[in-house]
Amino acid sequence: MQTPFPPVTPPRRILMGPGPSDISPRVLAAMGAPTVGHLDPYFLRIMNETQEMLRQVFRTQNQMTISVSGTGSAGMETCVANLIEPGDRMIACINGVFGGRMADVAERCGAEVTRLERPFGEVLTAEEIEAAVREVSPKVLGIVHAETSTGALQPLEEISQVVHDAGGLLLVDCVTSLGGLPVEIDEWGIDAAYSGTQKCLSCPPGLAPVTFGPRAVEVIDNRKTKVQSWYLDMTMVRNYWSDQSRAYHHTAPINMNYGLHEALRIILEEGLEPRFERHMRNHLALKAGLAAMGIEYAVAEGHQLPTLNAVRIPDGVDDKAVRGRLLEEFGIEIGGGLGPMAGKVWRIGLMGEASTKRNVMLFLAALEECLATSGVSVTAGAGVSAASDAYRSAS
Repeated sequence: MQTPFPPVTPPRRILMGPGPSDISPRVLAAMGAPTVGHLDPYFLRIMNETQEMLRQVFRTQNQMTISVSGTGSAGMETCVANLIEPGDRMIACINGVFGGRMADVAERCGAEVTRLERPFGEVLTAEEIEAAVREVSPKVLGIVHAETSTGALQPLEEISQVVHDAGGLLLVDCVTSLGGLPVEIDEWGIDAAYSGTQKCLSCPPGLAPVTFGPRAVEVIDNRKTKVQSWYLDMTMVRNYWSDQSRAYHHTAPINMNYGLHEALRIILEEGLEPRFERHMRNHLALKAGLAAMGIEYAVAEGHQLPTLNAVRIPDGVDDKAVRGRLLEEFGIEIGGGLGPMAGKVWRIGLMGEASTKRNVMLFLAALEECLATSGVSVTAGAGVSAASDAYRSAS
């Protein structure tokens, strides 16, 4: 009997939204390799190599550095659920959607959550955090390094000592920063962190890299209650990732781990510093092009993410109409705003494989066309010309 359903033939897109990002053909090819068992010696080797490469990208020596089966949100829940027990005090720093989500997860784990809030698009100061830590004495302070919903980059260097002096742990969301800008787990004194494969790592969504430092591991080892989630319980999952026991916990997504392995190889081949420089170079060119078209950033200078550019939509322009036209006519996906930024900003991703000069130039030309037909006065070619000048200045 012939199936009435057509085969999967997705359109080719240029993924310049908040994620997922474009994926290297090498990663897709790796994911198409033959599946082996989750305890096969070959896969155990892949796990070991993936751990070592993740340590290099996280810039850490943490032994408990693994990829969790699930997206970046699973990484968030893994970190919170393993560090928090009912009644524990936690400060959740909220300046966007994902800080709020961390607070929600912590409350579901039974934490007494103090919400330290700033308006969407702003960042928290070390002084604000220090005052809150002194008042609350939290077991954990959670903060988002790169807030995907707003395009804001949160400084972290001064925070860890404040948290540690009060006896707490620093938990950091690195979902939109890992692999695109520096994440210094050991140097910055970060106790636990999580990310996702679909952003700057340029791997399909489905895995969440996490890392736990010695202080965090000690907290996990001395829990008085079971971890709320069986699936994400590091006291059991870590045994599967240990080269000592390899105790079965759940069947790992074999081919997704192949993809992450190859994505990490690509990152290390390029080199972390050159990769960070590439992301910044393309960000600055995009920024110059947008400025020439009269488009401003929604985040203050000095706190703008190079990987996720949140810009204000010009007055009178239909947000959804422009995004729809970019997708349908040019094959370019960008994101709209979330929460109080909905309908007010566009989120333009330059992450991993999508962070290229070609994409910057193509996007600026396509956006100019969309704005011109929306009644916005734009000097023909101004965006592309300004971006081109920025690239020449950087070379």
